[in-house]
Amino acid sequence: MDIQSSAQVGTNSKSLNPIQLRGRLEELARSAGIHQWDLGASCSTDTSVQVDRGEAKQMKGAQRSAITVRVWNGDGLVGVTSTSDLSGPGLAKALEGARDASAFGNADETPAFSPLATAPLATLEQPIHRPQSILDLLATLKDAERQLLDRHQAIGTVPYNGLAQRSSDRLYLNSDGACRHQQLTTASIYLYARAEETGRKPRSGGAVRLAYGASDLDIAGCIDEAAERTISHLDYAPIDTGHYTCVFSPEAFLDLVGAFSSLFNARAILDGVSLSSRESLGQQLAAPFLSIHDNGLNPGNVGASAFDGEGTPTKPLALLEGGVIQHFLHSEATARAFGVSPTGHAGMGSKVSVGPDWFEISATPGSDGGQQGLNHLGDGSPLVLIESLSALHAGVKASQGSFSLPFDGWLIQNGHRRSIEAATVAGDIRTLLKGLVGFEGAAKVTPDGLSPHVWVDGLSITGEA
Repeated sequence: MDIQSSAQVGTNSKSLNPIQLRGRLEELARSAGIHQWDLGASCSTDTSVQVDRGEAKQMKGAQRSAITVRVWNGDGLVGVTSTSDLSGPGLAKALEGARDASAFGNADETPAFSPLATAPLATLEQPIHRPQSILDLLATLKDAERQLLDRHQAIGTVPYNGLAQRSSDRLYLNSDGACRHQQLTTASIYLYARAEETGRKPRSGGAVRLAYGASDLDIAGCIDEAAERTISHLDYAPIDTGHYTCVFSPEAFLDLVGAFSSLFNARAILDGVSLSSRESLGQQLAAPFLSIHDNGLNPGNVGASAFDGEGTPTKPLALLEGGVIQHFLHSEATARAFGVSPTGHAGMGSKVSVGPDWFEISATPGSDGGQQGLNHLGDGSPLVLIESLSALHAGVKASQGSFSLPFDGWLIQNGHRRSIEAATVAGDIRTLLKGLVGFEGAAKVTPDGLSPHVWVDGLSITGEA
């Protein structure tokens, strides 16, 4: 048996021992007459706090386990069961339940083991941190809230806030010898302030920071960003409805690309709910200077996974190069249907899901990043800077390509920047991608990916009536 582990991963974890667990599963499967099986598990210990004007609002601690077991019967049909019990009796019950369920498996959905489930994994530099006490977390968050409230007299509350830490294990095992295990610690803080001045509408702004441990969180930076964003929206005015050149912040553009990630999703293509098709590979989708990569291994991706739900190693994947579609995201089943290799983007289940990891937005090597286009926009025309998008779950029709999304941002004209009272940006993702004007500034690392500011010409903005 070949153990494949990423850095900082071992078999001495108190929560999971993959070798012992795999041996137990082999014995139980043999006793039940099961010849083909696999198991995916995620177990975590979470601690989190929230505060309200200097007092504890919520203090939580939880241990969570999510285990999925799949069994293939002699006809190649798959049965799936879920459990949170890793004891011998619990695993035996899960295996038997999956075996019985396989009689009702869908013959049109027959996942198999990934051919890369035993391939070497990339080494990840993910330091393991000891968790802090919940009282230490509470004291830290109280101090952060106090500092944020002191930044401006108009900031009256920080209604949404939280400081959390997690210690987790991920595991994938199968009857062909795959044995994956990854241990990880992460921490996060978010601060979302609310400010209000007499006779004016309340305005809000926030920030998030991630790290491998609570002691590494950039709390000062989170406070600064939340304060700056909130204060900058106090002086607001309505915007006239019309078409504007827009600049998307890195966060906003990554949110938009993520909302339309079905463009690159092979599962969505096979299900007929993507704008792309099998024939889309090699077609021009966007401006020739745009490149999009999915790279879950980027050092900026706190919480990176070394392997997906099927044990396939995570790796960088070029989705767009020069605006041309190069690859799709695949599971084992979709890769088999397309005649390619799995890409490391699968979930786990009888019908395996596919999803992106972490986007990198950049200029295509050898291009000017649209700089020539940017040089033609310095004529003093009004410009809309979109800081963040809202209601992505409701305002995006991914299978049609359209979006209509409320946003926070500023109107910039003649060097003057003023917050927009309320407005919606609308368009079609294909038109937007082809209408990119260029990139500005260095790429910024965010929780969802890496991107510079992105300029787009001629987007429809609807102001508040």
